Amino acid sequence: MLVSRKMLSAALVATAAFGLAACGPDNPSDQAGGGSGTAAAPTGAPATGGASGAASPTGKAKPTGKPSAGATDGGPEGFCTHDPLPAGQKWIVPVKGTNGTTLVYKDTKDACGVDDVALEPTGPDKTAQFAPTFKAQLRSVVKPPMDANAETLAKHVNECIATPGSDKGVYPCQNNVFKVTLDASGKVVEMWETAVS
Repeated sequence: MLVSRKMLSAALVATAAFGLAACGPDNPSDQAGGGSGTAAAPTGAPATGGASGAASPTGKAKPTGKPSAGATDGGPEGFCTHDPLPAGQKWIVPVKGTNGTTLVYKDTKDACGVDDVALEPTGPDKTAQFAPTFKAQLRSVVKPPMDANAETLAKHVNECIATPGSDKGVYPCQNNVFKVTLDASGKVVEMWETAVS
């Protein structure tokens, strides 16, 4: 009887060990349990400004997809690519010359970031007129969001170009990256600043 119990105990331990080994990191059943390998999106963003994993009207770019494999395959590390934005939206960096009627900006390209996808200005300066119904939202991690018209936005942009990182002007300066929505005629309808921590 004692031998039977020892054999039964050994069989149960072996069965449990095989069951645990079956749920290794390469097993899809582990993925179903929530281990997807994707980063959770930060809250409170336009999703850098919101849409489709990029930036939300709340103000910050959201990491999307899986982080790159990084050092394990010799490639770049971090979050390197945003999901595409909906038609009519894009990430931009306002530049000198922006005023209450005209936005002067550079387009951006994705770059690898540690906690989020970084955006770098690229190409020549472009211009777009503000639509009559234009609205903007300035965002910061140190103050509540602030709604802004074209004049206030231009003042904020120019203060932050002159003194990056300043918190003394209209609103604390961030990284000067915005998500914009353009209408069919190319006018700027909305802008959301990305908040950075």
